[in-house]
Amino acid sequence: MSEKHPVVAITGSSGAGTTTVKRAFEHIFQREGITPAIVEGDSYHRYDRVAMKEKMAGGMSHFGPEANRFDKLAELFETYGKTGTGEKRYYLHSPEEAAEHNARLGVDKQSGEFTPWEEIPSGTDLLFYEGLHGLAVDDENDVAQHVDLGIGVVPVVNLEWIQKIFRDSAERGYSAEAIVDTILRRMPDYINHITPQFSRTDINFQRVATVDTSNPFIARDIPTPDESFVVIRFADPKKFDTDFVYLQSMIPNSFMSRRNTLVVPGGKMGFAMEVILGPIIERMMDRAR
Repeated sequence: MSEKHPVVAITGSSGAGTTTVKRAFEHIFQREGITPAIVEGDSYHRYDRVAMKEKMAGGMSHFGPEANRFDKLAELFETYGKTGTGEKRYYLHSPEEAAEHNARLGVDKQSGEFTPWEEIPSGTDLLFYEGLHGLAVDDENDVAQHVDLGIGVVPVVNLEWIQKIFRDSAERGYSAEAIVDTILRRMPDYINHITPQFSRTDINFQRVATVDTSNPFIARDIPTPDESFVVIRFADPKKFDTDFVYLQSMIPNSFMSRRNTLVVPGGKMGFAMEVILGPIIERMMDRAR
């Protein structure tokens, strides 16, 4: 961990909604004049798209250590904390991304492949990671020990499945059967390598639907933010001097369910993130300077 070069990790499984947290941080960075080094979790997968499809046919999932470079991720977090730089690469999701990075790097990579490893430019204020394994720990690697602020994004599991089913169907054209097969294949790694991370986070944001999600495989739509609450759990409120009275005054219709747990309306999730995380990031930057 580092005061001079902080590492912020947002962790959550596929379809969990980490994009909402990323957007909140973008607003905070812009408002505070912070230049982040942004790292995407997909960049630390072990295999490219073609190779991973072959591995998946044999039962491998994206959630386990066999499919990911926990060693390189832990190395990056540790090196950045000490020096403010480190090695990263990009996973090319689309032909457009491939064209952009090919032109920048002078290479000829295709969608579904990785760019070469490159140094993070000096002069960034903090490292911002968003992906599956920001607080991963296995027998050989401890990514979590190098994280200064860990955020978990974890809807209740049925809601997470609904979001995944709709996303994979609409954006990727997967059949319902293929999506269910993916969920079943990933379940052991989800239990062993995803859920334990949420016990290592500083703050968890968990969206809970207020409509029936008991059978996610027949749901006709995703519950809207206004049809949900967000349960926000602080592992140690004293660590960040969390003022729950102030937070409740700022976030209408919020309430405390436990001494370290704030519940807010689902439609206020992005706003709550900015109210909670903005002062934390500001204090981190004050210490770094």
